[in-house]
Amino acid sequence: MGSLTALAVKSAKPQEKPYKLSDGAGLYLLITVQGQKYWRYDYRFLGKRKTLALGVYPETTLSDAREEHLKARASVKVGVDPAQERKVAKLTGPLRIDNTFRSVAEEWFSRHMEDKSEGHKVRSRRLLERDIYPVLGSSIIDSISAVEVLAVLRAIEKRSVDLAHRAKQICSQIFRYGVITGRLVNDPCISLTGALKAVKTQHRAAITDPIELGGLLRAIDGYVGSPVVRAALKLSPMLFQRPGEIRHMEWDEINWDESRWELPASKMKMRLPHIVPLPSQAIEILKYLEPLTGKGKYVFPSARGWSRPLSENGVRTALRSLGYENEQVTPHGFRATARTLLDEALRCRVEIIEAQLAHAVKDANGRAYNRTSFLEERTEMMQLWADYLDRLFGEGCE
Repeated sequence: MGSLTALAVKSAKPQEKPYKLSDGAGLYLLITVQGQKYWRYDYRFLGKRKTLALGVYPETTLSDAREEHLKARASVKVGVDPAQERKVAKLTGPLRIDNTFRSVAEEWFSRHMEDKSEGHKVRSRRLLERDIYPVLGSSIIDSISAVEVLAVLRAIEKRSVDLAHRAKQICSQIFRYGVITGRLVNDPCISLTGALKAVKTQHRAAITDPIELGGLLRAIDGYVGSPVVRAALKLSPMLFQRPGEIRHMEWDEINWDESRWELPASKMKMRLPHIVPLPSQAIEILKYLEPLTGKGKYVFPSARGWSRPLSENGVRTALRSLGYENEQVTPHGFRATARTLLDEALRCRVEIIEAQLAHAVKDANGRAYNRTSFLEERTEMMQLWADYLDRLFGEGCE
């Protein structure tokens, strides 16, 4: 209890100069010449003298001022500047109206997912709605412990280790967004390092033997399914881009004048625009396909309707129908096929190959290559690769 009384505060009269009535421990009432009465707290923080306003009398009573004074002193004691703390609270106050995990997560989702691919959004949304929200959604975000998060992740882990790690990453990003917007102090996921089973590295099956690759190319040439799937099958090893990029290819992205396929950043894993030089063999396939699908959006439309691209399993299923199992080759494996044989058989420079694979390669100064880096060399390499595939195809036909 300080030295002031409620009566002394009420009875204090203005004087010729402003003066103070001390209550002890830095708390005092400042009385101005005009008679206003202000509660103030003087304290030292990091060696500097500071003053915190605690309210105006009579709206703020002596007991109110003492309560605020105790809170401020407690903050100073643990190394927190109460003036800065108040500033942050003022800035983040509107955000605290609804700070359940779900509300913060939805706010994060609307901001963080704005430039992400549709597939990434769908997968993240599914994890949130199916696994995370039912347990954590209604909890106030700063009350959630690492143990509670781990319980959610362990339940997912029983179904899929990979999904559990993905869920942990999503939760951590949401908690960190909560930290920077003033909803909580720390991300509880930090304490969960090593708590989940390690993800087993899965190497996509790929053919890297030239003779076997020639056999696969001949099998693809003999495919008797739809011409759309057959064209996608032929272009997959020739262009060796990611399967999702291949099946989402749009006619508007084909630059016929420059013989290029120009992909926007929104379609790329690294969120950077990318150019795929088209060898003459690829142009021939596209020109064959144009009268069949050229009036629609997608080069490889779905059999169920032209408003959708070819199914995610379209090329994979076609490979299975040709007698190739998942353990032998996958659509994504064509990237490893090209990466290996361009290096080992055709002696192309690794940085040219990596740039064409749209990997996050950097130059000697640590700068990421842009979409036109090595474009001339990549154009030559893509034609060299297509000619090489033709030779492998022909060697079994002699």
